[in-house]
Amino acid sequence: MISAIGNNVQEAYANLSNAKSGIGKIHHLNTRYKDEFVAGEIKLSNNDLMDYIRFKSPALNRTSMLGIAAASEALKHSGIDLNDGMRTGLISSTTVAGMCKTELFYKEMVDKSLHLEVLDAHDCGESTEEIADYLGVKDFVTTISTACSSAANAVMLGSRMIKQGMLDRVIVGGVDALSKFTFNGFNTLMILDKEWCKPFDENRRGLNLGEAGAFIVIESEASLKRRNGKALATVAGYANANDAYHQTASSPDGFGATMAIQQALKMSGLSPAQIDYINMHGTGTPNNDQSESKATVNIFGNNVPKFSSTKAYTGHTLAPAAGVEAVISILSILNDKIFPNLNFTTPIAEFGLSPVTQVTSHRMNHVLSNSFGFGGNCSSLIFSRV
Repeated sequence: MISAIGNNVQEAYANLSNAKSGIGKIHHLNTRYKDEFVAGEIKLSNNDLMDYIRFKSPALNRTSMLGIAAASEALKHSGIDLNDGMRTGLISSTTVAGMCKTELFYKEMVDKSLHLEVLDAHDCGESTEEIADYLGVKDFVTTISTACSSAANAVMLGSRMIKQGMLDRVIVGGVDALSKFTFNGFNTLMILDKEWCKPFDENRRGLNLGEAGAFIVIESEASLKRRNGKALATVAGYANANDAYHQTASSPDGFGATMAIQQALKMSGLSPAQIDYINMHGTGTPNNDQSESKATVNIFGNNVPKFSSTKAYTGHTLAPAAGVEAVISILSILNDKIFPNLNFTTPIAEFGLSPVTQVTSHRMNHVLSNSFGFGGNCSSLIFSRV
């Protein structure tokens, strides 16, 4: 994982454990809003990123470089040899693709038909292909774009392909870089907070945008045993549901989220009482936190597990959000630790639910991770201790 809280998982874990947010002033994105909003911007410039991944190419955009940084870290940590004859896939996700680059040349493209070669970066599949080429993955490569649930659906597709015997292991996750388009779009929707976001707080005002690349490696038990590998956790359950309520808003009754959680629990064979912690989608917008709170109460009633949103650390990274939070969920399991919901003071009056606000030691056997996107795309994942 590469995000505002670190260039790798080790740095991210240190900042999570010290309740240190990565959200702050914008330095690298040249937007008119850079002095108006805070964001979860990665601290490396594009030139720094090229040095970091040890690959210099003017053709690479920031999205591709972030994806390469995160996916190569995941692959290296897994210990997998791509030349061992096992079938390896890559499923990456993105929402704005390389728009961080194409938008820089928009006026010249329209007025003078110049720089048309950069339009390739506008395709969501471009960054995936560049990540696959860098890693050397050839057996299966595809891209998912389902708004902010994208990386969760990458985890689901990868898990299903392994379950059906189509792949032995798969690198899954997502990547998005900050762009002017993103800021303009979310500002138009009036759901950006100019200060630090406050997920699940009665006085929340909106989200902070972020950027990230985040991937995990999923492997079949047979493949893992064959190479004497070590599993960190298991993908115990997953589900996607859509309530088709609105293009950008979640159902106030939490219908889609409720269905996703119910189906993920059913698949896992777990009861709601067995969930030790929920990593909430928790964007800090009035609509999302209302809807997700309602869904949580729908499922858990008066016995809501310990929960927190970690988006006040990284910002809302859009497509890779579920990848970021998959990494965080697995870190929670490995370390029996809950990372707190920053900036929270007052529960939402309707529900009276209070997230964990301090770094907390807690036995972790089963973690539910939610990711909900525009268009009603609701996905839930359950990670369990090995």
